Amino acid sequence: MEAILYSAEIPSNTQRQQLISFLKKKYNSDVILTWKEDKELSNGFRLEVGKTVDDSLSGNWELDAVYDWSLEGRLQQLKEEITQLSVGSGDIIPLMRETINNWVPKALEQEVGTVLSVSDGIATISGLRNVTYREIVIFSSGVRGMVVELKQDVIDCILFDEDQSVVEGDEVRRTGRTAGMPVGDEFKGRVIDALGNPIDGMGTIKEDGYLPIESPAPSIIERQPVSKPLETGILAIDSLFPIGHGQRELIIGDRQTGKTTIALDTILNQKGKNVICIYVAIGQKASTVVQTVDILRQHGAMEYSIVVNASASVPAPLQYIAPYAGCTLGEYFMNKGQRVLIVYDDLTKHATSYRSLSLLLERSPGREAYPGDVFYLHSRLLERSAQLSDEKGGGSMTALPIVETQSGDVSAYIPTNVISITDGQIFLERDLFFSGQRPAVNIGLSVSRVGGDAQIEAMKSAVGTLRLELAQYQEMEIFMQFASELDDVTRQQLDYGHSLMQVLRQEKHQPMKQYEQIIILVVALNRVMQDIPPEKIGEFKDGFLSYIEKQAPYIIRKIQTGKLDEEIKEEIERFAREYSSEVYDGGDE
Repeated sequence: MEAILYSAEIPSNTQRQQLISFLKKKYNSDVILTWKEDKELSNGFRLEVGKTVDDSLSGNWELDAVYDWSLEGRLQQLKEEITQLSVGSGDIIPLMRETINNWVPKALEQEVGTVLSVSDGIATISGLRNVTYREIVIFSSGVRGMVVELKQDVIDCILFDEDQSVVEGDEVRRTGRTAGMPVGDEFKGRVIDALGNPIDGMGTIKEDGYLPIESPAPSIIERQPVSKPLETGILAIDSLFPIGHGQRELIIGDRQTGKTTIALDTILNQKGKNVICIYVAIGQKASTVVQTVDILRQHGAMEYSIVVNASASVPAPLQYIAPYAGCTLGEYFMNKGQRVLIVYDDLTKHATSYRSLSLLLERSPGREAYPGDVFYLHSRLLERSAQLSDEKGGGSMTALPIVETQSGDVSAYIPTNVISITDGQIFLERDLFFSGQRPAVNIGLSVSRVGGDAQIEAMKSAVGTLRLELAQYQEMEIFMQFASELDDVTRQQLDYGHSLMQVLRQEKHQPMKQYEQIIILVVALNRVMQDIPPEKIGEFKDGFLSYIEKQAPYIIRKIQTGKLDEEIKEEIERFAREYSSEVYDGGDE
């Protein structure tokens, strides 16, 4: 073992013996110590430990560790200790003051490893004996990586940058820092990559701190039941499958059935409701993400939104950590007592990127070639969403994961995994979508396990028997496909069910206010729209809501208090029948 001491002045014999004694004890072998002058190290020294490989030919120096006692190294220690303070625990000034007062500098040991091989974004490294799982390492070319596999003699590391600049024999240094994410209020309104770097051309982002991308989920004691509604603005969801703050509701369906549209409409509906929205795009085309950001900007939603983009063109490791990075940002706001909505679009592509990494790491493939821990991969992500207790600040994070199916097969591996983790699912059906029923929500397969607990009393009262009526209609419709003649009662029941389905149709990016949904539900369930031509029901809804705003604003004010009594229901029905007779029976068609 050899060591090189860099300092401005030659060490004394006592200092040399102390260093040699330290290195012998550390490496359990004899050490040859050489001194080299470095005028820039006037306030300390730097000790490099390694060995000369094939010195008769090339004199190559293989570095094993660096002990930095320079001024720069000591300041770096202090900076890292301050950075590790929790940024979500209120006023950190006293903590910083205490850290500085009690800080005792120590020799900064920097282990140095060597790249054995690199391919497909995976580097195998030797020499980093004390490195930890998920620790960030830096290669001599400046490329960053994260440790994902610890073996007896070597480690495997995924690379966050292009791997062309990393070659066999490169030096790799530990950072001592777990993979994390910069966080702060200035991230709102920005588009960033999975490492927190801005990619929207709007300049740098001032961060308030740095948090690990993976952290333990809140415990049972730190949570409280989901009871506050998170309104999506989509009538079919808010009425039948309500979502509450802190819930995890899966959006599932085939490709091009409107899954992202539901998530975006939910984000648009949070305007003015003090909810911070995070949209995580995983494995999508860059052009698709640009369109999504444009929609959010056009509707004024980017003011309270953050877009984390790990598009299809970025390496698989960035797609793998993207949802965790977005979740870390969400936790920052949640721990400050704020309400967060996070969309993972989509976890199917996330699982695919993880499968690619796992196969390259030579992990045993299981069902559908996914590794055995893919369930744990998503469960530890979604469990971090919660409604925190009042003692923990009362913040919440609501998750809307998206999963893509093939030909409606919900029994595939990833869909069944995520269904079992979440608190319900909104299933979008291809046949419904192409028949014009949009959003194409399948009433029979969709469910919210929180249910009425996430609805106000007025909405519960307005919904009534809607789900039962729709289920009966769908069964009758299937049965009547084989009937040649229908009696009047059956025909009326079919017309009524068909009108309800028309009522649930809604144009994209046009979320409805809660009082509008309640008024329309009361009208629909009192069969006012049953005799209106199906193609005119959408027109009737818009016209009647405007009519109520002009003729009976007191009804809206009453509903906004959260109550809906029989008297108000009768008033709504009376005005609806008046409006219907004026418009459709009075010759104004």
